[in-house]
Amino acid sequence: MAGAPIRLHHVLLASPPGSEGEARRFFGELLGLAEVPKPASLARRGGVWFELEDGQLHIGIEREFRPAEKAHPAFAVPDLAALRRRLIAAGVETWEDEPFPGRDRFYARDPFGNRLEFLGPERPEKERVA
Repeated sequence: MAGAPIRLHHVLLASPPGSEGEARRFFGELLGLAEVPKPASLARRGGVWFELEDGQLHIGIEREFRPAEKAHPAFAVPDLAALRRRLIAAGVETWEDEPFPGRDRFYARDPFGNRLEFLGPERPEKERVA
């Protein structure tokens, strides 16, 4: 369809003022995302940006943020089990929901209460849950 979106450019998650270090530890060190510089015009607002293979994750500063009211990102992960073990070892609670057709998945929350979804590789047709 002409003019239809073809990929996601960025996702914004909320965090409180002064939480950049915690965002770097969780998203940079624990999840392994690469931080990218913010444009100078936005740097004074605070927050940090991270690069994904197909877009960016922006951790924005909101003085009175309500993370439960934000949409959540769904990350594609090549080794879902390894990531889940790493999160659990770091004390991050994870949980499952309804099966996602053709993929394994789990959820977690970042240190600010934002919900994150993690999707494993697509399973072959014969392994899919109906």
